[in-house]
Amino acid sequence: MNTKFIQFSAIFALITTCVLAQEQDSTKVNQLKEVVVSDTKFAQSKEKSGKVITVISQQELKKKSGQSLATVLSQVAGVEINGNQSASGKNLGYYLRGGRNRQVLIVIDGIPVTDASGISMEYDLRLLPVDQVESIEIMKGASSTLYGTGAATGVINITLKKASKKVLQGNAYVNMGSNNTADNHKYNGQDFNQGLSFNGKYHTIDYLTSLNSTEISGMSEAQGENYEQDRFSRIAINQKIGVAVTSKLRLDFFGNYDRLKNAFDDSYNGVTSSDSFDNQGKTEQFRAGVLSKYKYNKGEFVLNSGASSSKRNLFVFGSEFEYKSKNVNVDAFNKYSFSKQFFALLGTQYQFSEMNFDSAFGTIDNEKAKFAIVDPYTTVVYNSTFGFNLNAGLRMNNHSVYKNHLVYNFNPSYSFGEKTPIRILASYSTAYITPSLYQLYDAYSGNINLEPEENSTIEAGFEVKLWNKKITLNSVAFLREEKKAIDVDASYIYYNIDGKNKAKGIETAVIVDVTSKLTVNANYTFNELDQPLQRLNSKHKVNAAVNYQFTDRFFAGINYQYLSSRIDAFSFPSQLVKLDAYRLLNAIMKYELIRNRLTIFGSATNIFNEEFVENVGYSTRGRNFKIGLNIVL
Repeated sequence: MNTKFIQFSAIFALITTCVLAQEQDSTKVNQLKEVVVSDTKFAQSKEKSGKVITVISQQELKKKSGQSLATVLSQVAGVEINGNQSASGKNLGYYLRGGRNRQVLIVIDGIPVTDASGISMEYDLRLLPVDQVESIEIMKGASSTLYGTGAATGVINITLKKASKKVLQGNAYVNMGSNNTADNHKYNGQDFNQGLSFNGKYHTIDYLTSLNSTEISGMSEAQGENYEQDRFSRIAINQKIGVAVTSKLRLDFFGNYDRLKNAFDDSYNGVTSSDSFDNQGKTEQFRAGVLSKYKYNKGEFVLNSGASSSKRNLFVFGSEFEYKSKNVNVDAFNKYSFSKQFFALLGTQYQFSEMNFDSAFGTIDNEKAKFAIVDPYTTVVYNSTFGFNLNAGLRMNNHSVYKNHLVYNFNPSYSFGEKTPIRILASYSTAYITPSLYQLYDAYSGNINLEPEENSTIEAGFEVKLWNKKITLNSVAFLREEKKAIDVDASYIYYNIDGKNKAKGIETAVIVDVTSKLTVNANYTFNELDQPLQRLNSKHKVNAAVNYQFTDRFFAGINYQYLSSRIDAFSFPSQLVKLDAYRLLNAIMKYELIRNRLTIFGSATNIFNEEFVENVGYSTRGRNFKIGLNIVL
């Protein structure tokens, strides 16, 4: 441990020396009107959107230093990333509006990201460090019209950091903290996160290279007395090169390499088990592609293309399991503006997926386990001069395994104007979830006759700005219905469930700028779910935060989270277990030692050291502390 402290101190001294050699940055930041892209794929004023879209800006992310991406997302109304309070190696569950991982689509820089070898084909958010993220948009509701398969309960649209306008700019950060359960009070360093990036612009070319490294230990993934500590490590490399070919044509090339390793325990059934096997996992993912945009007098043409390969190796109970997959995604769409108020979007999306699975217990051959999807789609957007806005569209899903499938959306909204700053909205939208390659082709449980799961969402709500726009209040009520949900029968064969499952609820959020320095925000989520959807979904959830900018250099914030009781399923045969409600209180302080150059922060999580359970049999974090610094070179 002394070695790690020496490394930390050396990095601190080296980077601080570099900082003192730099001049202060005098660049002024212009405050722009907030725009969103998730509901049209093109930037437009948030006031013209027919959705309540949550935007987590870079400024907001800086107030959450030291938190994981999963923890940041769990503070949004209607969103719970289960596992964000557990050991870092634990797999994550994405819960939006009673949905599951397969119903939430992750998009990074305009490209949907998946792992075709997974049962749910979801992207693993543990691969992405929040330090590489520029901003996040969360749009809830069925969204397959624009985004295709998987966008049933919501889309998490992530934009990675971009190059600065300087010729050369660097950034470095280091933080370390404890990693305790509630009954462990060793506050030595067990959580280390560090990174470095260089970026800039020269004439018509801009570039960015960033590296993140994370190492965490100190906790066992499983709850119990005789489990050893489970280590987690991550490497994440992000490379971008952009070229402004002409004033109208721009090309952006990207490449990413992400790798995580984690150890985990033999079983999760309590107190007396021990680690007799060296269970461990390793995931590697490569992503590369080109984002191209051409602007012309009446619109824009965009061609986003990306390919990824993933490899997961699991060593469990003395046996090795290897999963490999490849994905290709090409999305070409054209925006044509008939007038300032009316434009249409016409596009086609192509997706190809294949997987390979190898173990002593069976295999899945990629010569068979593959499919292709070709989806033409269109969306029209009308923004009137008197406050009425309309977003409507449809998509025809063409799949190489099953028959065609049509989805659509209809989303009107009305803004009453500056004097009465109220926006009312409503929508009806449908979505589909493609059966995964594993569900189709696994030798034991696969079913080639599976059909896509169908989802529909109807919602209505409002957003209002009061007190000279210092108070923003929004509320949305929704009803979601899923049909042909994919499940496993008594023989462990995948099948489509007959009948419907329903989820309904309310999501409310308020932001109050009390003064120019003091901001208070809170959100509340209510879910009423049919029994099959209740697992690990809470009925009530509250997030609240108070942020105060004491000076232009000193910031402090405190946030609170409440999650009501949930139901979990455990063991075989499945037994239902009630998990008690829990409350967490966290705090952070940040101070600029050198203006625009060197910032230090300290944070405390689960301040009251509350004992709680996220999943039956898994450990959760108790009181922990973290310190760190960020340097702009």
